[in-house]
Amino acid sequence: MPNAEAATEHATKRVTLRCQFCETWNRVDVARTQDRPKCGKCSRPLLLDRPYPLNDETFERTIESSDVPVLVDFFADWCGPCKMMAPAVDALAAAHQGRALVGKLDTDRAPSVAAKFQIRGIPTVIVFDKGREVGRHTGAMQPRALEALLAQATKG
Repeated sequence: MPNAEAATEHATKRVTLRCQFCETWNRVDVARTQDRPKCGKCSRPLLLDRPYPLNDETFERTIESSDVPVLVDFFADWCGPCKMMAPAVDALAAAHQGRALVGKLDTDRAPSVAAKFQIRGIPTVIVFDKGREVGRHTGAMQPRALEALLAQATKG
């Protein structure tokens, strides 16, 4: 059954993430995220049921190598509307675990990415599909609006 195995391998969707603890890059099968994947080097968990932290070094590779849509919340720790929106972003990550990746990027700690994507106000949420921006919103959002923005990447 080599053809069936090849078809299954081709259909497997993955994300590539850097371990927050040992900084090793890991390819994760998104269909198995409920199994709580672990880093291949240090065996610590890669928690995908919550927003995954991104930075200047991890952003590009994570976004471009993802086989599923990626929603990124561009925020800052001092931002009131960002703090108000955080529970909705957390819930979105949990609800879409295995179907999308939700990330957070602190614009104060990742100025290069913020500049590249011309982040002028926060919170800003951008949805990427196959490395390309497919949706953007600046300002606090309600949970339904976050869902609708993420749905833009799955149309077609």
